[in-house]
Amino acid sequence: MYIIIFIVIAIASYAVQSSLNSKFKKYSAIPLDSGMTGKEVAEKMLHDNGITDVTVKPVKGMLTDHYNPVTKTVNLSEKVYSTNSIAAAAVAAHECGHAVQHATHYGPLTLRSLLVPPVNFASQLIPWILMAGILLVETVPHVLIFGIVLFAMTTLFSIITLPVEINASKRAVGWLNHSGIAVGQKNYFATDALKSAAYTYVVAAASSLATLFYYVMILLGSRKN
Repeated sequence: MYIIIFIVIAIASYAVQSSLNSKFKKYSAIPLDSGMTGKEVAEKMLHDNGITDVTVKPVKGMLTDHYNPVTKTVNLSEKVYSTNSIAAAAVAAHECGHAVQHATHYGPLTLRSLLVPPVNFASQLIPWILMAGILLVETVPHVLIFGIVLFAMTTLFSIITLPVEINASKRAVGWLNHSGIAVGQKNYFATDALKSAAYTYVVAAASSLATLFYYVMILLGSRKN
């Protein structure tokens, strides 16, 4: 049963990632009428939302774009930062959506930020604790219970990430339309690109939840013996 679930999730993950890559490649070839680069789009969105203490910086890699609430930086991958396209505008506006969330004290983002340190720490221990817990489940079940609690924290993080990402995308496409940077069909393209990106978080959350239930069933199964 669980093997089938994991196979389905793996197939879904591959399909979603393939779709994401395909759509971003497609929309990266469609320029904005304004000629604005991702950097310029990000700076304008920050300005329009009255945010003056956040800077826009380039980072290496592909789809490595992110907002850092600690350093207050919108970090855009080099291709997004310097190019003029629907994809670049959508990604840049999305990351600025997180900056707006931060500035307006958006609840789910605040909660996710609080979970980052413990989740990062727990992620380093979880594989070893779960492995030991499964091996010792018949004699020392508390090890597996501890591992499940830690893993549940990462699952919670994945679930909380969903509304954070969806809300940032809604802010992005709304602003792109209102500002006149991407309207009509091009706003639809931006929305389509960000929806594809959001699906990756949905699959990640589903995978984490399924894995959590798997470990719980191992624990419950050991208690029946």
